[in-house]
Amino acid sequence: MNMVVSYWSANLAALAAYAVAAAAHLIGMRGAATGTALPGRPGRPRPRAQVARAVAYQAGLLLALLAVVSPMGYWSYRFIWVRNLQDVVLAIAAPALIVLGARWRPVREGLELGGRRNRPDQRTAGAVGGEEPATDQPAGDEPADGEPAGNEAAVGEAPGRTWPPGWQAVPILVTVVFCAIWWLWHLPAPFDAALRSSALYAVEVVSYLTAGILLWLQLIESPPLRPQLAPLRRVVLVLAVATSGTVLGLIRVYSAGLVYPAYLGFRHHVLSVVADQQVGGAVLWVIPLVPLSVLAVALAIGWLQDEESEATAAGIDRLLRQNSAWPSGPGLR
Repeated sequence: MNMVVSYWSANLAALAAYAVAAAAHLIGMRGAATGTALPGRPGRPRPRAQVARAVAYQAGLLLALLAVVSPMGYWSYRFIWVRNLQDVVLAIAAPALIVLGARWRPVREGLELGGRRNRPDQRTAGAVGGEEPATDQPAGDEPADGEPAGNEAAVGEAPGRTWPPGWQAVPILVTVVFCAIWWLWHLPAPFDAALRSSALYAVEVVSYLTAGILLWLQLIESPPLRPQLAPLRRVVLVLAVATSGTVLGLIRVYSAGLVYPAYLGFRHHVLSVVADQQVGGAVLWVIPLVPLSVLAVALAIGWLQDEESEATAAGIDRLLRQNSAWPSGPGLR
């Protein structure tokens, strides 16, 4: 029990980053809900879907913070398997919740609103000068969940903003970069160097979070952004990430030699360093498969539903064309 309640860290950089990201999101959500958001952007009641997203976003931020300041951060300097568990949290679990829960507009508005509190109201100045204040929602802002999005709602498309045209290769590139970062930080030299250097450790944490968020943005919807690839192609990306992590984990599990000599200086009361490496390999192998498998199944189900809907629509369309081609009966003479 002492291992859990003790060894908390007052990492000022991590606490400050968490406070800024969490406060910006809360301020943006509160401003949008109460009508005190940016000028020209009236507030609206928040449906339950947006509340659930906000909770997921805040949970992702808190999970990333706990991975650094909780006893997990302390014991990651002494046990390899704890370090690997921390890596999974920072690169996969926390980014998944952040992307799943983030509506990026509240974060942006919270930052802008915080910077404009002490500035004069530009709308008032414009009104005095004879200009009519803007009241329409600016172009490019996403609608609330469950609200139509102009022409998109008319054609039956999901509201949101897609990636710019010509970025079809970006999801593949992001996946390759994520796997490369994952392998790089688990090589012996960088792994041991981050243990000795707090600056390099900070770079590792930031790179995990950044690569993880960019990866999950290619896999799941995060309003106003939508993935560039179709669901079945996203399943291929998920399988690529899972395969990469599995291979790395298996190498560590079945490695009989010492890989991370920097951990020799710490007292392992239960495990030898080699056994610690092997348990850490199992962590890298098994735990990421849980969220990735859930995502792959969800994407596959979504693809099957889309295919079934398209087949049904095509069948109805053929039936209507056949009915229109039938000759009409003879009229009254």
